[in-house]
Amino acid sequence: MTDTLEYPQAGANPDSPLYASGSLHTSDLQAVRSLQRIAVIGSTGSGKTMTAARLAACLDCPHVELDALHWEPGWQEAPLDVFRARIEAALAGDRWVVDGNYSEARAVIWPRADTIVWLDYSFWRVLRQLLKRTLRRVITRERLWGTNVETLSALLGRESIILWMFRTYHRRRREYPALFARPENAHLTVIRLRSPRQTDAWIANLKPTDNA
Repeated sequence: MTDTLEYPQAGANPDSPLYASGSLHTSDLQAVRSLQRIAVIGSTGSGKTMTAARLAACLDCPHVELDALHWEPGWQEAPLDVFRARIEAALAGDRWVVDGNYSEARAVIWPRADTIVWLDYSFWRVLRQLLKRTLRRVITRERLWGTNVETLSALLGRESIILWMFRTYHRRRREYPALFARPENAHLTVIRLRSPRQTDAWIANLKPTDNA
């Protein structure tokens, strides 16, 4: 059965470096030491890439961004076989942190991962973050994964990433626990973080030497 670690422990100071579910507790550090191959998931706009980059830096291991493997110039999607081959190559090592929600990538990533970090933030928190990020990218014409840039259609069009977040936020929150409960995912430890503040406190408690 998959272990789901809630951060922080119920009734604990939200700033304390504790997370627990049942008898699991970071004072033992066993769960922390098992962080070798981590998949960061969460709603669009929850901050997966930034969190994964911070984790990779803290744990001194490669960071793999699925969006960078998926998107071709001109917002063209890579063919599925190409996408999966890129993932397999990127995750060939023994230690890594990968971020992204692509369902077609789970069969490649989750069997190899040992830990899922689920950024389960509130709807309004995610919406604020996504609006801020999208406006910044539109205004600055930030280049994403090569030559791609977000435009006003990212906010207002039928392909709006904001609409996508509205469509998928609640569905993903229902789907993830069901996925974790599947027998093929029983080897995974799931760390469920409920706010950026909790994420900051959890990462601050990690040390690169914990994986030595």
